[in-house]
Amino acid sequence: MEYLDFELPIKTIIEELDKCKKLGEDNNIDVSTSLNQIEEKLKTEKEKIYANLNIWQKIQLSRHPSRPYTLDYINALCGDTFLELHGDRGSGDNKAMVGGLGKIDGQSYMIIGTQKGYNTKMRQYRNFGMASPEGYRKALRLMKSAEKFNIPIITFIDTPGAYPGLEAEEKGQGESIARNIFEMFSIKTPIIVYIIGEGASGGALGIGIGDRTFMLENTWYSVISPESCSSILWGEWNYKEQAAESLKPTAKDINKMGIIDNIIKEPFGGAHYDREEMYKIIKNDITSVYKTLKNIPISTLIEERRKRFISIGFDK
Repeated sequence: MEYLDFELPIKTIIEELDKCKKLGEDNNIDVSTSLNQIEEKLKTEKEKIYANLNIWQKIQLSRHPSRPYTLDYINALCGDTFLELHGDRGSGDNKAMVGGLGKIDGQSYMIIGTQKGYNTKMRQYRNFGMASPEGYRKALRLMKSAEKFNIPIITFIDTPGAYPGLEAEEKGQGESIARNIFEMFSIKTPIIVYIIGEGASGGALGIGIGDRTFMLENTWYSVISPESCSSILWGEWNYKEQAAESLKPTAKDINKMGIIDNIIKEPFGGAHYDREEMYKIIKNDITSVYKTLKNIPISTLIEERRKRFISIGFDK
């Protein structure tokens, strides 16, 4: 597992634990007392670190390279029932936006999400989770298909923003995101949104209009990333931590503003520490939320969906 800078004390203790285990195995001696002491030390250190994370550290945790991505959730939740669908039926396919049909507990869903890469080659292939216009148009095509067959939609958001390159602008990046937002307000099927990592700017909003929106505990959601905010206001990235404090983009802050419906608790230390438990939590949440949404008339869902986003920024 990779470790962030503030997690290095944990790494040191884990290495100490591994050495102790190896010493016992190699010399056939009982090291259980020492192991218990080190494990207790590890537990104390984890509690000390993860119970006192500042905003910037939470943002770092949302970007943890070992954190599960969209396809990890899809594969865990749907298994071999997932059928990935490709292309926007216009100009191409975008690898930073994935989507398709899958079953969770026997119920079919159209699942769409931004996908990052696991290593340098895959990050380039997935364009670091930054979708181009083709990606947003593909997402909308899949949502329209789901609407036609009355299939509920799940979106997973984990993106540092839409791709800002010249070619994306030439192909209509702004229009594609705006079109998705406009259309999602009227999609005649339930939409459930999960922010599983980074939720930045229009890149997130392009698949972020839903009937219920949830953020995992160690995620963020904002109009701009702290680095970009720092670059605009101070002309350099060195003030990113100060920008993060001002933006207040964490799940706790966003929930307080009434922008999301709830915060989903992660395994202690983050989703990457216990992936199976995280998948189970998300699966149970999806099943529970859909059970509620499917009993609400679609006209009511659409009316409430529009109201919730139009009211953002106004005093309740």
